[in-house]
Amino acid sequence: MGEKAEKTAIERFKSEPLIFERSSKGRAGVLPPAPDVPSVCPEDVLPAGFLRGDIEGFPEVSEGDCVRHYTRLSQMNIGVDSAMYPLGSCTMKYNPKVNEDTSRLSGFSALHPYQPEELCQGALGLMHELEGYLCEISGMDAVTLQGAAGAQGELCGLLMAGAYFRAKGRPRLKVLIPDTAHGTNPASSSLAGFSVVRVASGSDGVIHPEDVKKLMDRDTAALLLTNPNTLGLFEENIMEIADIVHSKGGLLYCDGANMNALMGIMKLGDMGVDLVQMNLHKTFSTPHGGGGPGSGPLGVKKALVPYLPVPRIRKKGRRFALDFNKKKSIGRLKAFYGHFSIMVRAYTYIRLMGYRGLRRASEMAVLNANYMKERLKKSYHLPFDRTCMHECVLSDRLQTPKGVTTLDIAKRLIDYGFHPPTIYFPFLVQGAMMIEPTETEGVETLDDFMEAMEAIAKEAEENPRLLKDAPHTTRISRVDETWAAREPVLRWTGEKLKIHSGCSKSSRCKASRSEE
Repeated sequence: MGEKAEKTAIERFKSEPLIFERSSKGRAGVLPPAPDVPSVCPEDVLPAGFLRGDIEGFPEVSEGDCVRHYTRLSQMNIGVDSAMYPLGSCTMKYNPKVNEDTSRLSGFSALHPYQPEELCQGALGLMHELEGYLCEISGMDAVTLQGAAGAQGELCGLLMAGAYFRAKGRPRLKVLIPDTAHGTNPASSSLAGFSVVRVASGSDGVIHPEDVKKLMDRDTAALLLTNPNTLGLFEENIMEIADIVHSKGGLLYCDGANMNALMGIMKLGDMGVDLVQMNLHKTFSTPHGGGGPGSGPLGVKKALVPYLPVPRIRKKGRRFALDFNKKKSIGRLKAFYGHFSIMVRAYTYIRLMGYRGLRRASEMAVLNANYMKERLKKSYHLPFDRTCMHECVLSDRLQTPKGVTTLDIAKRLIDYGFHPPTIYFPFLVQGAMMIEPTETEGVETLDDFMEAMEAIAKEAEENPRLLKDAPHTTRISRVDETWAAREPVLRWTGEKLKIHSGCSKSSRCKASRSEE
């Protein structure tokens, strides 16, 4: 009887019902206090069009049932507070809780974005000071904090580049982008009105001056590269490349998403970079994932300062003000002034770490990635066997003869308690596994992760079927990801959903589902 009860409890947990299925007529999770003003019938004071009736089918549950339901759902997921999150090119580092504490201070969290300048001097002062820190870290002359994400920071820089060349009376039409670029780079360039020209990387994984020289002309506005690039390699020819770009009157834009390998060690401005966006939600330890929140400040050299978006934060004596009087500005980029709470978190992180701490973080990120690379290259193919920066890229070439793919390896990692790394990117590497340990993971966690990867490599040799059916420990196992994306079940219709699993990409599952 005890064994049966245990089995039932496990099955009940793995098939957590919808909140609607826990509903019971008359239950409530809140008990509002009695009103201390005379009650008024809503129909007597509000137009009918503004009144809402009861929500049909809305779940009625107790507070306990509600809290336990969502707690159980959260326990089915992996997050940075529960496990390592080794997403390459995403810097999913642990976020210090002191960042959260400062961002929740009432003077910041309760501040209205349209509050008069005289009543938000502290916030303006923090942003002004943060701009100064980012200038110092990047080697830029000025920074705008308006970008709501890295991609919007890129777009801001490219719009400014367009305005810069138009002001010279010679608009430029093209942007050069290496084949190791983040996907947002060509998208941002296109949105800004430029056509994109691909720069091929060499066999060593970096771009070479002679290739840039062939493509760079006076119709090209900028070269947009990432350094370190998405292969985790440092673009060692950047100084010579900058000279080539500048000799044709162009701009060198650096995608700073991977700056967590450089901060405190070298400044991009000293390498000839004219514009760089800095992802606060990556390098400077603020919440990241699930589509946001984000913040992508843009740093620029002196020649581009007049084109920065408005308003600009100015210090006048001991007071701060928003300056809209910039005739060459590209205009406002973001409602209000960007994602302020993310700025507070990044400001806290920078003040907490200081120069030495930021440098140490970069050094540890690079050390962790190389420690992992050297051990895992014995079990997995390493496309570029050279010193990497903050991340390393492996591939499934050694496993494919057994029919095991990168996706199989990623799914099996879930059974070992790890979130999979970024897979199938960068596109230069067939079956890529892009792993970024970050500086916040200790050697014990790295060893556990590598032991799991080594165990999976052994399973691929001895029992590849085990990987093809993974994960085995999750509530829902392998599904047809294409079908799940195209035909998701998004609405409950009053019938119990039939959860089905084990679908393969080669065979579309026909399990019954309730109608949407």
